[in-house]
Amino acid sequence: MARYIGPRTKIARKFGEPIYGPDKYFEKKKHPPGQHGNDQRRRKVSDYGVQLKEKQKAKYTYGILERQFRKTFHKASQSKGVTGTALLQLIEARLDNVVFRLGIASSRAAARQLVSHRHIVVNGEVVNIPSYTVKPDDIIGVRERSKSMMAIQDALATRSSKYSWLEWDQDMMAGKLLNYPEREDIPENINEQLIVELYSK
Repeated sequence: MARYIGPRTKIARKFGEPIYGPDKYFEKKKHPPGQHGNDQRRRKVSDYGVQLKEKQKAKYTYGILERQFRKTFHKASQSKGVTGTALLQLIEARLDNVVFRLGIASSRAAARQLVSHRHIVVNGEVVNIPSYTVKPDDIIGVRERSKSMMAIQDALATRSSKYSWLEWDQDMMAGKLLNYPEREDIPENINEQLIVELYSK
């Protein structure tokens, strides 16, 4: 499946924030890329443009293509509660994202690769679908023969982030999704209401 594999700093500059994490090159040039990127007289963006930009930022942040993103939104719109919050909860519950949040991988792209290459198990069964939806009380772990992989060991060695909706057992090299995160617990700087407005047109 096609994925963006180009320069990440360029995308971060497009949105004006380091959406892929700390980036020393972004800190040097925070304005949009291109010949007129640093021009302060850039024309005002329409409401549609603002909404579209927010959706694009969410897609790049989580590494999701349009078709999958639209299907996830449709699912969120049919669920109870606030659509925008439900959308982010469904995205956060993707297996590749949970693997990243648990610290098994250093990035979402690396987490997606671990899942695709069959290094991750859910409730003891190998799952190689990055978009697989993890449910509360599911156990996500590293496949036994993959526990010695340097990439996984290095990621876990630098693991520092802890999230209230996840539980991690270092000895078992496995974690549990306790519940879907509340909106205030999700650290990503995304205005989900703009995305809802865009798809509601």
